[in-house]
Amino acid sequence: MAAKPHRLHQMASVLSSAKKPRMMSTNSSMKEEFAKHADYLNQLNDKRERVVKASRDVTMNSKKVIFQVHRANKDNREEVLSKAEKDLAAVTEQFMSRLVKELKGNDFWKLRRAYTFAVQEYVEAATFCRFCRKGSLLDLKEINSTLLQLSDQYEEPLQINALDYLLGLADLTGELMRLAIGRISDGEVEYAEKICRFVQDIYRELTLLAPIMDDNADMKKKMETMLQSVMKIENACFSVHVRGSEYIPLLGTNDVDYSFMGLPDFDS
Repeated sequence: MAAKPHRLHQMASVLSSAKKPRMMSTNSSMKEEFAKHADYLNQLNDKRERVVKASRDVTMNSKKVIFQVHRANKDNREEVLSKAEKDLAAVTEQFMSRLVKELKGNDFWKLRRAYTFAVQEYVEAATFCRFCRKGSLLDLKEINSTLLQLSDQYEEPLQINALDYLLGLADLTGELMRLAIGRISDGEVEYAEKICRFVQDIYRELTLLAPIMDDNADMKKKMETMLQSVMKIENACFSVHVRGSEYIPLLGTNDVDYSFMGLPDFDS
């Protein structure tokens, strides 16, 4: 009877030693699996940080291009536009190229929220330059063709998607509104009317597209601002025709409460 506990202890030891390698193997494989996921997430987070930094440079320098274009008038237009186009080319080669490099491959969509605003600003600057130079719209295919040149032909390149392009166009209308008001102040009423027709066309087309866009919450907000821009340009052009040159000095007023049709100023 005294030997039974000893035998039971030996059997327990044998069973324990038999199970241990299997448990260790299971734990080891699980750790390896989760280690792979941890490495992937760490790499993705590091890439996101680099994308955010590159996006800030794209945004800041695209804004500089837009400000440069606004300096143009009937006397210095060629000089200013040439400088703005060179600056835009520098943004593409120096800053967009970094963004393209970081987002190469087929998973760049995962980081869209980190770079979408920079891309929208870049689209706004590029389309603004094109309109002021040729009076036409720079389409998505043309913009993406410039990005293809920045990528290795054997890698999947970053391509601006339709949503970011359209959001950039929505912002463009705000800059065109400011440009139109400035042109009227300088007496270029016909040019302002051309801008008005162009902005009306963009607004009309986006009105048809916005309801069927997948992620259209941002576009809905921009459409409200866009309508204000359209109304400001229309009212300014109409007032010049009705009231003539006496209306033009009002466009340069320093009264912060002054606005067209009683509407407040909205940033794009």
